[in-house]
Amino acid sequence: MNPYLLIGIVLVVYMTLWFVVALVKKRNDVADVAWGLGFVLVSWLSYLLIESPDVRSLLVVVLITIWGLRLAWHIHVRNRGRSEDPRYRAWREAWGSWFFIRSYLQVFILQGALLFAIATPVFALHRSAGVSLGILDLVGFMIWVIGFIFEAVGDAQLARFIRTKENAGKVLDTGLWRYSRHPNYFGEVTQWWGIWVIALSAPLTFWSIIGPLTITFLILKVSGIPMLEKRMSENPLFRDYQARTSVFFPLPPRRIPSTRENA
Repeated sequence: MNPYLLIGIVLVVYMTLWFVVALVKKRNDVADVAWGLGFVLVSWLSYLLIESPDVRSLLVVVLITIWGLRLAWHIHVRNRGRSEDPRYRAWREAWGSWFFIRSYLQVFILQGALLFAIATPVFALHRSAGVSLGILDLVGFMIWVIGFIFEAVGDAQLARFIRTKENAGKVLDTGLWRYSRHPNYFGEVTQWWGIWVIALSAPLTFWSIIGPLTITFLILKVSGIPMLEKRMSENPLFRDYQARTSVFFPLPPRRIPSTRENA
């Protein structure tokens, strides 16, 4: 069987099982836990389908496993003991009698399709195994490390901020969040660009730029930053934060002139 077809079938089964879990638990935000674990699953499956695996292929699978397990655990801990994520709760209310079919197709199956697209650097690399390690591997690895630090540290700083009751209604603007309004999203996107750079070490893999472009578009334009910023914009403190802080790329905070300076 064609390896891409096999991976696609496994993904459909995997997301269908998570849909069943969502029905049992009555919360579709389990899809966020399934996200990271799904990359771990398809990466290892793709690796096991290689006739002659090499060090680079193993390196990429290990990096994705570290990323995927950390992300899944972080989201599980974040959601534990809390009600369903507001995004999914809003869809639950809006979809009415179409809730089950739309949940299956728009939340779980669509997520599986996007997961497949984002993971294309992994698939492309595994189909071209056997090339020796080189400078692109080092560059890609360093890019991935930078991204992992931003995502992991950003998530940890936000989780600690939220756990502190005194911070209710406030906006996190310290640590990495001083330089970017979404350092964790910046980190996630950066890691996938790092994986793609590593994949470039193998021949005929440039086309897999589909992967990092997809995750970049999703985060910047669809389900990542736009939805979160819309929800947070109701807070006046967040609007002030927006005025002085870069939305994505980490940059020094902008200095906002005071009323006296504008006079």
